[in-house]
Amino acid sequence: MALSLPSLAELRDTQADIYRFRERVVVVQMVVLVCFILLLTRLAYLQIVRHDDLLEQAENNRTAVLPTVPPRGTILDRNGVVLASNYSAYTLEITPSKVPDLEATINALSELVDIQPKDRRRFKRLREESKSFDSLPIRTRLTDEEVARFSAQRYRFPGVDIKARLFRQYPFGELASHVIGYIGRINPKEKERIEEDDESGNYRGTEYIGKLGVEQRYERELHGITGVNQVETSAGGRATRSLSSRPATPGQNVVLSIDIRLQKMVEDLFGNRRGALVALDPNTGEVLAFVSKPTFDPNLFVDGIDSENWQMLNESIDKPLLNRALRGTYPPGSTYKPFMALGALTTGKRSASTVIYDSGSWSFGGHTFRSHGDTGLGPVDMVRSIVLSSNVYYYSLANDMGVDTIHDFMKPLGFGQITGIDLPGEVRGILPSTEWKRHYYKRPEQQKWFGGETISLGIGQGYNNFTMLQLASATATLASGGLKYTPRVVKATQDALTHAQSPTSDAAPVNLGYNPDHIAVVRNGLIGVATSGTSAQVFAGAAYQSAGKTGTAQAVTIGQKEKYNASKMSEYQRDHALYMAFAPAESPQIALALVVENAGFGAVSAAPIARRVFDYWLQGQYPSEADMLATQQGQSSRPIGTPRAKQDIVLDAKKNSDGLR
Repeated sequence: MALSLPSLAELRDTQADIYRFRERVVVVQMVVLVCFILLLTRLAYLQIVRHDDLLEQAENNRTAVLPTVPPRGTILDRNGVVLASNYSAYTLEITPSKVPDLEATINALSELVDIQPKDRRRFKRLREESKSFDSLPIRTRLTDEEVARFSAQRYRFPGVDIKARLFRQYPFGELASHVIGYIGRINPKEKERIEEDDESGNYRGTEYIGKLGVEQRYERELHGITGVNQVETSAGGRATRSLSSRPATPGQNVVLSIDIRLQKMVEDLFGNRRGALVALDPNTGEVLAFVSKPTFDPNLFVDGIDSENWQMLNESIDKPLLNRALRGTYPPGSTYKPFMALGALTTGKRSASTVIYDSGSWSFGGHTFRSHGDTGLGPVDMVRSIVLSSNVYYYSLANDMGVDTIHDFMKPLGFGQITGIDLPGEVRGILPSTEWKRHYYKRPEQQKWFGGETISLGIGQGYNNFTMLQLASATATLASGGLKYTPRVVKATQDALTHAQSPTSDAAPVNLGYNPDHIAVVRNGLIGVATSGTSAQVFAGAAYQSAGKTGTAQAVTIGQKEKYNASKMSEYQRDHALYMAFAPAESPQIALALVVENAGFGAVSAAPIARRVFDYWLQGQYPSEADMLATQQGQSSRPIGTPRAKQDIVLDAKKNSDGLR
């Protein structure tokens, strides 16, 4: 019997299938509707809510805002001689992030342009200090021929380009380098400081900043204001046309009070000797010369100094990088005596007529303090003590005054204090007192002040340690009768476009209130030094009357029973030669202080330089070549030969320095 099986149609529920299909269609429609609603919502959000933001982004993709670096201001001397300027040159630059094989690229470039090992070292150092997308120079100051060779092969070097940049140059090289300073590439610490000062916008595109001297102190004035150039860019990122621009404001020119011819003369007079000189206008506080020897070439630092030159400068025993006028400290020696005399008169510890017998030595607490070897000067009053430089007179005076009285009188004069000069890095030095010693030493037995320590302070020895800037400032204050001006190396700033000048400071002097009679006593003593004392030979025949004091300061301590013998000592252990002076004596126009390191007696090595500075400033005279040579060797007193007119001296600019490359 055969079984009948149901057909396929009989087994399917058609209505149920249709119902399920319709359900699925509805679900899909709902999903599509939701997606469409989301799309519309997103479009509405982008077109309405984010419209302005997205429009700006789109504009930024089409355009680029490029900073326009302002030209750095020029540095001039008081007579308009250019001491620091800018020049335009081509640089070959690499963007490391755009170069697949950096080493191979540099090797290939070296076939087209001259790339020295020092260029490679500098580039390596710049890479370590910069981001990968920064454009870094591999060669600066390209010749026209090198530019042409690279331009013809430019397609071979993606990420490599030639740019025109402004470079800083110091035309006189080493001359006045400690005052002018130099610029260098901005390092990470300086970037942080710029950000903290909210100056990031103004330094966009700027790669250099002042590192020392006037370049550092007047960075804000010299830098200028960065401009903006908005350009339309292609898909490749290249500018196609300019849309708008705001020009950069050039940095202001800075006019120094320094006379660069006087500066050069003094530096040449020092020769190969080490030392410092500061010359001031006692009526204004303007710095006329600011010398530190030896010097250095600031051009070496502009693009980063190479390791060989850095090692030579940094490890030299003569320390050419040390600004001796600002940061070098020395015992003032006998140049301190005029101020001790003024202190005695002002405090009432001694009158001008008081006579002290100079037997050649003075004893205190079992210790003998020597004076002029074994020969005494006999009876001396205050004027005679200055003229003959009596040590005994000032040993006893220091003992009478005491360390704290000396400190309290010398402090307003600026000894052991920051003068406030407009140069960075000034040191304070040491003006001793009982309080100073308590804070300076850690061990209790070292903190106590002993009476014997006061004695040598009277002749500018002991703990006394000052800069030539402080001594020059005190001398200028003495010359002006007690009016103390803040020393300034910058006379004015000058608008780069209009050349209108603005004085940097109109600060009134501080009147220390000295008795004019007391000033006259000290001045008479200082005049006597130049007419009949230790520097009489040097100033013989001068057309003006000067007032000054020689000084000799120990570089190393000599035992009580030992005698100083320069021939048995190494050069760097010999005494320093010092001189402080002003001229003309009755109406001073210039005051100075100087030290020649390890040169011995001040009258032999220091005073002749001072004489020539005064001759230059007051008489317009420049030493003869024979006189220059003799003074450099410490073998001159009064000028030798016929002096030259200062206006006839031509300053030779350093046209092609290795440091400029």
